[in-house]
Amino acid sequence: MGRGRRKERSGDGVGQSAEEQKLYLQDQVLERKLTNADLRTLTVLPAGLDYNEWLASHTIAFFNHVNLIYGTISEYCTISGCPEMTGPGLRQYLWFDEKGKKTKVAAPQYIDYVMTFVQKTLSDESIFPTKFEGDFPASFESLVKKILGLLFHVIAHLYHGHFKEIVLLNLHSHLNCLFAHLILFNHQYRMIDDKETNVLEDLVVALQLRDDTSGLLLASAPAPAGPTPGGAEDEDNKENCDTCNIDGASALTAKMDTSEEQHSAAASSEAD
Repeated sequence: MGRGRRKERSGDGVGQSAEEQKLYLQDQVLERKLTNADLRTLTVLPAGLDYNEWLASHTIAFFNHVNLIYGTISEYCTISGCPEMTGPGLRQYLWFDEKGKKTKVAAPQYIDYVMTFVQKTLSDESIFPTKFEGDFPASFESLVKKILGLLFHVIAHLYHGHFKEIVLLNLHSHLNCLFAHLILFNHQYRMIDDKETNVLEDLVVALQLRDDTSGLLLASAPAPAGPTPGGAEDEDNKENCDTCNIDGASALTAKMDTSEEQHSAAASSEAD
């Protein structure tokens, strides 16, 4: 599986200059589709719902939307353009195979490994049961932690290496919403280590995901009294945020049609 480590800072200062720019921290691209209150509703386990079912539904949704957003810019993520799998803060991600051997691979190859592994795991009936009588394995939570950690690596690479293309496609608010959802969900259930998420801590602050007085993430507030899953409030959330639920996938894909000219312009620029 993937592990992260900090790269040595190069002597020419190029890496540092690139880090200082961080397009994703600029005020004009910090928009997102859902308020903190709406995201909190999406993360808190509803009364009467099985904990593993809640983890499973979120894991599937996170995978679908990370895969979907990455697919929109995948042609820009090439072996020559992204020879290493990197994230903000000079973070480098190495791939660990099933035998524990770590390997440095290019970003598109790393992400292909991630998506293949996650898809295979989600399709395994013994791990993610779809039948009513199916039981989750004892190791289910640890597998979810592994999956969400890998998906976070992909998100970190999107912000670090491809946020310009994300903005050109007008998908930055969707990516920000997905990131905020994952961060608040992680704070609620502790799925990803802090040492992994701290590479985007500046974005957590910029998106105002922390309470100004207590310093705690806003998802730590108690769950509001409301309808059970499938109720009217959930339907409203589906309309408000394309990337925070599976049903929004078609709406996100449709944005590719409206951004075709920008997409072509970005491709021509890279070719030059």
